[in-house]
Amino acid sequence: MKSISIISASIRNGRNSHRVSLYLKKFLEEKHQLTVSIIDLKELDFPLFEERLKLIESPTSAMLALADEITKADGIIVVTPEYNGGYPASLKNVIDLLYAEWKRKPIGIATVSAGAFGGSQVITSLQFSLWKIGALVVPAMFPVATVEKTFDEHGKPSDEVSTDKKATAFINELIWWIDAKQKMEG
Repeated sequence: MKSISIISASIRNGRNSHRVSLYLKKFLEEKHQLTVSIIDLKELDFPLFEERLKLIESPTSAMLALADEITKADGIIVVTPEYNGGYPASLKNVIDLLYAEWKRKPIGIATVSAGAFGGSQVITSLQFSLWKIGALVVPAMFPVATVEKTFDEHGKPSDEVSTDKKATAFINELIWWIDAKQKMEG
């Protein structure tokens, strides 16, 4: 059974992007029978990046657990809000902490905003950062506009049929890349 780890990137008080993480977890478990976990960066509460994990003399158990989970996951979904055209420092912090763990890892990106554009401005900078460390960013995206109207606080979509259709296309692309990677590694 494939395993997917969802990174819920926002640590902001009153965050809304976490709603999308909750939805995707339930969707993947129920519709695709995948093993899914959420890496909630708000719960991890990492210190600011000082050095890559492999160079830290005494990494925390949370850092080691994160590295292990990213390594073992067949694929990753990053759920990120858009803050002023970029992604949160909490996400950049985690991306930079690891390196080899991201190499050739299939990653799907879900962008979230309170506005009408669904986080479209964040995608370029996030893709670039992930490409620079060798991640396989899949071409399908999952943009969520007006998140407060689109999902409730438990991750239930206001239009389940349309949301599930969009999520199916997104997840199918991620699974294709996971399968392709596994075939190449033989």
